[in-house]
Amino acid sequence: MTDKKELWDKAAAFHGHVCPGLAIGYRAALYAVDLLELTFSEDEQVVCIAENDACGVDAVQAILGCSVGKGNLLFHMTGKQAFSFYNRRTGKSVRLVLKKPVVEMSRDETYEYYHRCRQEDLFTVKETKIKLPEGARIFESYVCECCGESTGANWIRISGGKKLCTDCYEAYDRFHV
Repeated sequence: MTDKKELWDKAAAFHGHVCPGLAIGYRAALYAVDLLELTFSEDEQVVCIAENDACGVDAVQAILGCSVGKGNLLFHMTGKQAFSFYNRRTGKSVRLVLKKPVVEMSRDETYEYYHRCRQEDLFTVKETKIKLPEGARIFESYVCECCGESTGANWIRISGGKKLCTDCYEAYDRFHV
């Protein structure tokens, strides 16, 4: 793995600025590297399930190569500063949950704290709650018979004998009329 300063610079360039949130993801990614023996994921060898869509996710993308397009960055939105990392090669995984600092700090103090404290003091290490997701699939596409846009087969719905995308499909729900 590249040196930590280079990785921080890479994450900051990708994100567009530096902030405490980026530092959280940066430290989580580095901790996951240490715990799971990870390297940059050229394909889907490394998987991250982020429980938020905040700044730290950009650091995970830049440092570990996890991305939505490759199918190895997934979101399980709980609003928590928590990340589950998986190493497909070894089968090992870990969930890192940000600990609350013991004292109130300013934004600048928080930024510095996130950079200087020990990994063990920053995150609680837990077992992953979600099993390793399957690899990304490629789906056949169909043209929606309403809007004419191409849609992956797993998102097509049948209504009145027509193939419809989820935007055009009106769900049947007798309780929310």
